[in-house]
Amino acid sequence: MKKTNAMRILDGAKIPYETREYPDDGEHELERGAAAELAAKLGVDPAAVFKTIVMRTDTKEIVVFCQDAMHEINLKKARNAAGAKEVSPVKPAELPALTGYIRGGCSPLGMKRKFRTFIDSSVTSHEKVYISAGVRGQQICLAPADLIQAAGATVTDLVLEA
Repeated sequence: MKKTNAMRILDGAKIPYETREYPDDGEHELERGAAAELAAKLGVDPAAVFKTIVMRTDTKEIVVFCQDAMHEINLKKARNAAGAKEVSPVKPAELPALTGYIRGGCSPLGMKRKFRTFIDSSVTSHEKVYISAGVRGQQICLAPADLIQAAGATVTDLVLEA
């Protein structure tokens, strides 16, 4: 298995993690149920799978949000967390140049630059969580506190209530 930037960050910080591979079927639109499918492929609780959402603020700052993949992000909460008037998702075509990652393989760790990162508070309710390893078909499993530390993240409520 080839080491990704996310794995190298964890190795460098001596943070324990496991990697899990899954068949990549090319479906990366998590809001359409891919998170539940991915969790089923891994045999894990879908609420423990966290997706990475890269956004741009009204001041052109790039910010990263990470939340359980079973919920949509609440844009008002995201704006408040970032202290911005507006936030909007970065276009998938822009991801490689900004982060070094592609849609469906975007990790909150090991991006080309360090961006402010916010993780939904539900992360603390899990013993282990799963994030993208930085490539499609591979996830990293680690303790929430280790993810927060490695990402230098702020924990906040980001979930859109149903």
